[in-house]
Amino acid sequence: MKKKFLINTLFVLLIISFLLSSCKPVEQNKNTENDIKSDDSSSLLKVGMVTDSGTIDDKSFNQGTWEGIEKYRTDTNKIETKYLKPQGMQPSDYKKTISTLIDSKYDLIITSGFMFEEPVKEISKEFEDTSFVLIDGDAKESKNVVSVSFAAEESAFLAGISAALSTKTNKLGFVGGQAIPPVKDFEFGFKAGVKYAQEKLDSKAKIEYSQYADSFDDVAKGKTIASTMYSKDVDIIFHAAGGVGTGVITEAKERALKDNLVYVIGVDKDQYSEGIYKDDKSIILTSAMKRVDMAAYRFIDDKVNNKFEGGTQIKLSLKDEGVGLPEENPNLSKETIDEIAKIKKEVVEGKIVVPKSEEEVEKFLK
Repeated sequence: MKKKFLINTLFVLLIISFLLSSCKPVEQNKNTENDIKSDDSSSLLKVGMVTDSGTIDDKSFNQGTWEGIEKYRTDTNKIETKYLKPQGMQPSDYKKTISTLIDSKYDLIITSGFMFEEPVKEISKEFEDTSFVLIDGDAKESKNVVSVSFAAEESAFLAGISAALSTKTNKLGFVGGQAIPPVKDFEFGFKAGVKYAQEKLDSKAKIEYSQYADSFDDVAKGKTIASTMYSKDVDIIFHAAGGVGTGVITEAKERALKDNLVYVIGVDKDQYSEGIYKDDKSIILTSAMKRVDMAAYRFIDDKVNNKFEGGTQIKLSLKDEGVGLPEENPNLSKETIDEIAKIKKEVVEGKIVVPKSEEEVEKFLK
C-alpha cells in the first residue's frame, strides 16, 4: 500500500513539473524583432538585417529589404535570418546594433539606409571576417562591403511625368522624410519629370508645395502635411518619406471614402495594395520603386555561392530594372502608360539623362 502511495505521489509530481515547465515564459531579446532558426542551423548562412529609423513593416524601404531576405530564405532554405531595430537614431546606436549581430556570429549583415554609411565604414574595418551589404550608401573602400545605390531619380522622373499627365487640378505636392541624398534624388527626379511634361507634353502641372517632415516614422505628421496640401487643391502627392508616407496614404484614403478622390505616388516598393480604400480601388497612382528586395536577394546569393565581391559599388538603374514603376498601374490611362514606355526607352538608351541636383534640374530643358 505504501509502495503504491509512493508511486502515485511521484507520478503526480512528474505531471506538475511538466506543466510548470510548459508554462514557463520564453526569454525574449528586447532588441530582436524577428529570429528564424532551423533544426540544422549549423549548416546555414546567418544573414542579419538592421533597420533604419522606421519599422520593419513600414510598407517601404525596410519592408522591401526584409522581403528580399525572406524570399531568399523560403526559396532556398540556405540561410538563417534575423532583424534588429536600433534603440536610437545616432551612429553609435546603429553601430551597437550591428555589433549585436556580429557577436552572434552572423556571416552577412545588411543595413537599410544612408544613415548607416559611417557606422558600416567603421565597424567593417574592425570585423573583416564579416560581410556587409550597405544599401543607399558608399563604403567601397572597405574590402568586405558591397555598397548598393539606386538611380532613384530615374523612377521619380517617370513618376513626375505620370503625375503631370494625370492631375486634374494641375497642382502637385512632394513630401520628403529627411533631406538626405537618396531622398533628394527622388525630389529632383520628380521635379525634372514634371518640367519635362510641361515642355514636351503640353502639361500645365506644377509642383505647388514641397515639404520635409524631418522624420521617416512620424505617421501623424505625414497625415497633417498631406491634409494641408490636399486642402489647397493639390490632387497628387509624391511621398519619399518611409513611414511618414503611411500618414499621407491614410489621409488620401479617408478623403476618397468621402468622394474626394485624390492620389499618392508611392515609393521604394509598389504601394498599390496599401492604398486600397474600397473594393479593389486604390489611391496609389503609381510608385517610384527601388528594388531593394532584388538587391538583398542578389547579394545574399553571391555570399552563399562564394561570389561576394567586397569593396565594390553597385548602382541599379532603369536599364537593369533596379528602379522603375510597377508593371501594372491601374490608375494610369493607357495614353500615359504608352508615353511612359517611350520615355523609359529613351532613358535606358541614354538619350535622356535625368538630373539629380537642383542645378541640373534648372539646366535640364534649356
